[in-house]
Amino acid sequence: MTTTQGRWMTQDSHDRLRAELTELLAQRSGEIEDESHRRTRIGQIRDLLNNAVVGETPPDDGVAEPGMLLTVRFDDGETETFLLGTRDGADSDELTVYSPESPLGTALTGARQGDERTYEVPNGGTERVTLVRAVPHRS
Repeated sequence: MTTTQGRWMTQDSHDRLRAELTELLAQRSGEIEDESHRRTRIGQIRDLLNNAVVGETPPDDGVAEPGMLLTVRFDDGETETFLLGTRDGADSDELTVYSPESPLGTALTGARQGDERTYEVPNGGTERVTLVRAVPHRS
């Protein structure tokens, strides 16, 4: 699976975005307070859907890439498990999602179990993180 060709997302996320797009398209411009926001959101959703790679399971090779559940350990010993994929429309109720374009996602993409990576945090500092595990997400 090549991440340059599309943005990985779950089938659930894809369905949610399609439903949101349908709803936005059904609204009449006079019914909404912010028409420019509506048009912008329609464009964003269309772009996401046009570039979506839906539910393709990446290989179970332990390499961090979109579509993988990653477990990481931070320097303070805390661990976190999250999906590396498209955040917009994601299954956010159940699972934390980080975009591959986020600082953490960018740092981890291509990492293997045990690899240590650094990334820049919003305050300008850097954090170190170790990839503990990478397994394919199964919806």
